[in-house]
Amino acid sequence: MIYNFDKICERKNTDSSKWDTTKDGVIPMWVADMDFEVAPKIVESIIKKANHKIFGYTVISDKYYESEINWSKRRFNFDIKKEWIEATTGVIPSLSTILQTFCKKGDKVLIQSPVYHYFNIAIKRNELEVVTNNLIYKNSSYEIDFEDFENKLKNEKPKLFILCNPHNPVGRVWKKDELIKMGELCLKYNVLVVSDEIHRDLVFKEFTFTPFASICEEFLQNSITCTSATKTFNLAGLKASNIIVANQDYRLKLNENLVRNEIKSLNIFGIESTISAYNECEDWLDELLIYLEKNRDFLEDFIAKNIPKIKVVKTEATYLLWIDISSLGLNSKEFTKKLEELGKVRVISGVTFGENGDDFIRVNIATPLEILKEALEGIKRVVNLL
Repeated sequence: MIYNFDKICERKNTDSSKWDTTKDGVIPMWVADMDFEVAPKIVESIIKKANHKIFGYTVISDKYYESEINWSKRRFNFDIKKEWIEATTGVIPSLSTILQTFCKKGDKVLIQSPVYHYFNIAIKRNELEVVTNNLIYKNSSYEIDFEDFENKLKNEKPKLFILCNPHNPVGRVWKKDELIKMGELCLKYNVLVVSDEIHRDLVFKEFTFTPFASICEEFLQNSITCTSATKTFNLAGLKASNIIVANQDYRLKLNENLVRNEIKSLNIFGIESTISAYNECEDWLDELLIYLEKNRDFLEDFIAKNIPKIKVVKTEATYLLWIDISSLGLNSKEFTKKLEELGKVRVISGVTFGENGDDFIRVNIATPLEILKEALEGIKRVVNLL
């Protein structure tokens, strides 16, 4: 391999949210960023921009839009147009603005639990009501309860459905037929689909990611897609993302609130890093996926051999593993507290992602194997004590 993902980088005392909010001596495996240095060409692009020594107001160049267009075509065979792209400072502020644009106070929004907790937070902060379609946990994996999904659309009448694909935290890459079924039901009941596809690039080799909007013209016109290079290339601090909106009426309406909320002025280095990532760093991503898959396989093997009381949910994408702790007799908050105190490992309790996640924890494996091994020993120690 060209890139050294085994390198241990000191992140303490660097104002890292992941490390500097975690107690000394505790391994942080909670928030979704990676402990790997970014691709060298991204660093070079930032240094080149910094060497200009002037950081004034910045326009978003055609190169930025072209990088997203070309990446989408190359990786997913999805043709998008420049005018469909609204560049923003992040997926979460984008989501909040989408909610503000297409919903009014008291409207309902459908999500599939357990799911990324900021969906829930954003909905409630905007004085909207959460409607939940609980995913079905079966045979160490998750599937969609389509009967409940349709019932919720029919009876609760949500204005929006927020789709998480690939799904955080359960690791599913929704199959094309699953996406078609959800999309057709949303068309039937006149529900707009907002597809969070921020983890689209982090899919393991035996699985295929399908952009929701790429399936057919009807889905393209009834959806809004959120993307970003930040998860893929470890650029979260640089604040750059995109909203893809083919429907002109939706786009014009949304743009008014994007401007009102002042989230269209991207960080100058966020622009440069995104261009470099998509245009020059595909080989880095390909090697990253190999390394993450090895970490996933190591964790699964270690747990099966050394901690059989807990079970790893089958993971198809992301570097966030969902682990079943139901046999331990503790809820997820109790276990994560003991894990931090006794095992010196910090993870996220599953209940954070919904009530039906309380028998699980979420573990971030995007770290050098040496650190992962140490963390697994800490988890083993705590489970044995229990």
